[in-house]
Amino acid sequence: QVQPVESGGGLVQAGGSLRLSCAASKGTFRGSNMGWFRQAPGTEREFVVAISWNGRYTKYADAVEGRFSISRDSAKNTVSLQMNSLKPEDTAVYYCAAQVNAADRYIATAPVNYDYWGQGTQVTVSS
Repeated sequence: QVQPVESGGGLVQAGGSLRLSCAASKGTFRGSNMGWFRQAPGTEREFVVAISWNGRYTKYADAVEGRFSISRDSAKNTVSLQMNSLKPEDTAVYYCAAQVNAADRYIATAPVNYDYWGQGTQVTVSS
């Protein structure tokens, strides 16, 4: 069992940057595809970005490509999301999720395909 824990959210002005981190309070991310999702009030949880279990492949939502960047540090058992050129529409709770046993699985974009979730961290971008 894996328990992701997010950190790094906060309030930032439009055009600014934030860096989110996801660590495992229990278990390991080894062998898991890791994804970031977000959910704004009154909306469904949406895919943001994911990285493959071996770090070789990434997948980005169109809305964030070119502005956000995902990375993972296997030695530290962490996943990071660098968010640049933030916009008010990026405001949401951001969740880290693990898709375990990923060697035989594609990088999923649907939340239902992820097995373990963090509690989320709030990101607010003011205009």
